[in-house]
Amino acid sequence: MKILVTGASGFIGSFIVEEALRRGMETWAAVRGSSSKKYLQDERIHFIELDFSSEERLRQQLSGHHFDYVVHAAGVTKCIDKADFRRVNTEGTKNFVRALMAQPVPLTRFVYISSLSVFGAIREQQPYEEIHETDTPRPNTEYGRSKLEAERWLDALSPAPFPYIVLRPTGVYGPRERDYFMMAKSIKQHSDFAVGFKRQDITFVYVTDVVQAVFLALEKGQSGRKYFLSDGQVYQSTTFSDLIHEELGRPWWIRITAPVWVLRVVTFFGEHIGRMTGKVTALNNDKYNILRQRNWRCDIKPAISELGYHPEIDLKEGVRRSIKWYKENGWL
Repeated sequence: MKILVTGASGFIGSFIVEEALRRGMETWAAVRGSSSKKYLQDERIHFIELDFSSEERLRQQLSGHHFDYVVHAAGVTKCIDKADFRRVNTEGTKNFVRALMAQPVPLTRFVYISSLSVFGAIREQQPYEEIHETDTPRPNTEYGRSKLEAERWLDALSPAPFPYIVLRPTGVYGPRERDYFMMAKSIKQHSDFAVGFKRQDITFVYVTDVVQAVFLALEKGQSGRKYFLSDGQVYQSTTFSDLIHEELGRPWWIRITAPVWVLRVVTFFGEHIGRMTGKVTALNNDKYNILRQRNWRCDIKPAISELGYHPEIDLKEGVRRSIKWYKENGWL
């Protein structure tokens, strides 16, 4: 079986490539010319450059190839210009799928990595309830809107059927991940920062459990289905930092909980500084909406019953593995 993984040099994509190799698949990694191949060193990997900004260019680049499976993990989570979310995550996906549909031999399955963020801040009245696939999405970030628009475009494909499955993971963490790593770095430097005094229910999923779901979707997924992914547990806002603190040997620290309006001020200036310097910053308007959201519960029962998904790594074990990797690789 021949598989193509886009975003292969990224956090989730690199783990998908490793699992495909472990399964003995002919594995193709789609990367940009400027992409780092640090985590793509296996000599069995085949590389292909894809330009998602042009359908015509994609058709040329894909010409002569036939893939049984495609996992589309490429995309952006932070941008200086909010229009780039739509340009990359929405229009890039459209161009790619159109080019794949023009191939003479059809795909067996296409897995699109979306996000729980397509739903935004819903079911926020306590006690919080799980977000269900039947709920109406109300994304509150540019990232979430761009992912939802791509999902809806896939839903509307006609007349030719396209065998796609959508995965919507909650917060994905693990080795090589950089955003949650910043929390670990901050705690090592003796500070922890939280936002808002209202209860916050958070969900997580370890990267290898996302990979598990990807291959289950490739094997069993029904076209058009969408699945939430988490580890099946619900945590409080301080749990993640408490576990990091423990794994770091409990250094002295100051935990600051600030009102939401303080975060609004910080991200407002962070967004403008990013535009002036041309550097993407984590302190942006999307981050503000993500951090102030109180309910991240989601219903993973369809993934369990239809795909056979069974998350293996809970937060405590996942944090242990992540911090161990960060230490061994000189990040901490």
